[in-house]
Amino acid sequence: MTLSFAVNAQSDTALDLDALLKQLEEGKFAQSEQNKAREQDFINQRAQQDQILRDIRKQRDDQLALSERLETQFEENEFKISDLNGALDNRLGSLKELFGVLQQVAGDTKNKFANSYISAQIPGRAEFLDNMAQSMGTSTKLASIAEIERVWFEIQREMTESGKVTRFNTDVVEAGGQKVNKEVVRVGTFGLVADGKYLQYEGATGVVSELLRLPAARFVNSTAELQASDGDLVSFGLDPTGGSILGLLVQAPSLEERIHQGELVGYIIIAVGAVGIVVAFWRFIVLTLVTGSVNRQLKSETLSDKNPLGRVLKVKEKYPNVDTEALELHLTEAILGEVPKLGRWLTLVKMISVVAPLGGLLGTVTGMIVTFQQITLFGTGDPKIMAGGISSALMTTVLGLVVAIPTTLLYALLSTQSKNVVMILQEQAAGVIAERAEKQEDKA
Repeated sequence: MTLSFAVNAQSDTALDLDALLKQLEEGKFAQSEQNKAREQDFINQRAQQDQILRDIRKQRDDQLALSERLETQFEENEFKISDLNGALDNRLGSLKELFGVLQQVAGDTKNKFANSYISAQIPGRAEFLDNMAQSMGTSTKLASIAEIERVWFEIQREMTESGKVTRFNTDVVEAGGQKVNKEVVRVGTFGLVADGKYLQYEGATGVVSELLRLPAARFVNSTAELQASDGDLVSFGLDPTGGSILGLLVQAPSLEERIHQGELVGYIIIAVGAVGIVVAFWRFIVLTLVTGSVNRQLKSETLSDKNPLGRVLKVKEKYPNVDTEALELHLTEAILGEVPKLGRWLTLVKMISVVAPLGGLLGTVTGMIVTFQQITLFGTGDPKIMAGGISSALMTTVLGLVVAIPTTLLYALLSTQSKNVVMILQEQAAGVIAERAEKQEDKA
């Protein structure tokens, strides 16, 4: 049984190989038939491909011939243009210089008109001059008589309008971003105002807008007077530079902003100065009242306990029988008791007058340290940063001096008042001692 199984397996393998060989023969025959068909199609289309190649070559030859003709024509045109330009230059003569000057004037005037306040009332002038200058510069087009006359007219109108104060309505962009049609007053080429505020004109966009920040109040008051006037002469702050000076005035910090530049040290100096000035004025009022009461006591024979002189002079009534030396000691004691009352809080004012500039110096030194640290980190490429830091640092010194000067003067005034009262007390006490001494001599 084992031998029979081996024979059968071998027979199956041979049958499979025969089938495979047959399949290969059939596939080779089919591939050969397909290749023959493709070769026949290529032979059939060869004539068509040859015709296409001949057509393309003919088109190439035609284009080469056309290119040669165009090159020849281009060279001929160049010679003609050169001859025509020479003839044009000969015919223009001195007019060529005239048109060159006209082009330059149009360009320069265009730049002036673009930022002129008059353009806010009369728009479109700069565009005409710009188009004219560009057309004359990029082509051989010559300016017409009408264009030349308009250039002269626009320049003359600019000169005429620069001496007028006129009113007109236009759209104004307010500080909040809203566009509102308002009546605008134009002062020649020097300024635009509306609603008591200065306006600015952007030549690039043709937009009239309010300044986000106004200059000092004295300038703003003049704009309100100008807008409210009806042909009357008023004082008005104008900018002959066309907005440059106004821009610098707007950037200048106000008093409040300068105070804030002092930061913490500045706030402390201001607070201490306010305390010193309040105390000084309070003591000035007190010493003024005391001086008045002492002067009234000098004119009165009735002694009163409501003034220092009365309290000192009552010592002689309190010790009527003591000798001169004892009375002198009692009077000295009474005067010494009045001196602290007269000089009360004056030491505080003096201390503030000394400490305030020292605090300002401290703020300046710390501010300079911060400024130099910024220079170390960012360099000195922008001088404005360094100048702004130094300005802020020096503000504390200014605040210290502002506090020190009045407090020093007030301290000197208060000290003089106090010393005058003490001198009156000492003078009257000396008189009392002299009077007691004379009485004792008479008794002796």
